[in-house]
Amino acid sequence: MTGGASGAHGAHGRPPTRREKWESYKKSPYFPAVVLLFILAAAAGLFAGSYTYAMANPTPHRIPVAVVEGPRSPYAARFVQGMEKALDASLELHRYPDGAQAEEALDEQKVFAILRSKGKGVAMEVAGASGATVAQLLGETGVKVARTLGVPLTVKDVKPLGEGDPRGLALFYISLAAVIIGFVGAIQLSVHARALNPLERILFTVAYALLGGFAIAAVVDWGLGALDLPFVQSWLILAFTMFTSGMVFTMFNTLIGRWAMIPTWGVMVLLGNPSSGGAVSWPLLPSVLGHVGRWLPPGASVNAQHTAVYYQGHQYVFPYLVLAAWALVSCTVFWVWRHRHPGGRDRVPEHAAAAA
Repeated sequence: MTGGASGAHGAHGRPPTRREKWESYKKSPYFPAVVLLFILAAAAGLFAGSYTYAMANPTPHRIPVAVVEGPRSPYAARFVQGMEKALDASLELHRYPDGAQAEEALDEQKVFAILRSKGKGVAMEVAGASGATVAQLLGETGVKVARTLGVPLTVKDVKPLGEGDPRGLALFYISLAAVIIGFVGAIQLSVHARALNPLERILFTVAYALLGGFAIAAVVDWGLGALDLPFVQSWLILAFTMFTSGMVFTMFNTLIGRWAMIPTWGVMVLLGNPSSGGAVSWPLLPSVLGHVGRWLPPGASVNAQHTAVYYQGHQYVFPYLVLAAWALVSCTVFWVWRHRHPGGRDRVPEHAAAAA
């Protein structure tokens, strides 16, 4: 009897090896909890760092400005030279033979301001709608340069922002809301509606994107009156953004499972939102962010929304193509590798497989 007990102890009671301890720990709830501790700490630092890097000290890198080639004026030439010097040669001058062509370039967002002679002085026309931060920088710098040179200057905002959005941040915030709620909605579907099949998951993502986009547009326009939106167009841009954001998470969830939030947060929030041009215009962002942001969903959403609200008739297809490309790639990856997605009903239950 004693020998039997001793034998049992020898077979099952020996101290576990380090490998066995590690395997047991990885299967416990403590392993993902500890990993999350470090991930959340890193995410907090990166989140603060990405926004601070992009927005704390906006510096001009390349600001396209139209110069109207009218009657030669020494005052205008001196003023342009003074502006280039004050902005450290960051002005990109585009010369036009008349004011009509310069104004067309402003409407098409090819330039951020127009400089032209005005008697013995200079007129500067800025477009707050193209970027409040850029318009403010050009206006303040122009006043200082004109005072230093003794050149009379007139500054006029020919495309001002709406009264309810004097800083031009409302479009950034509604796009940010669409991005974040978009992937949070996909997370919640994975948690609370795990059994949805692939097609059902895509359709429900479309449904909450349409409803969510409508709610954002209605609150900001009808409820708060902060923006006068072209309602249907803005609603559909927001819905497109939410759907794309939700499918980006679903794609990563298919590829890497429970850690899908890491690349989603990185692409859509850490990199995408600071580089979107919504809070700080692209010419004032660090050069890499200024180029990358246009190719990411948050930047495409801000760009499309901004043009729809303030530049009707001059809408570009590029931001819609960016959103469509991300949505198409995400849906394709999810559909092709849908068997890897941690959800759906097309699987044999474990107890049934064991019984078989």
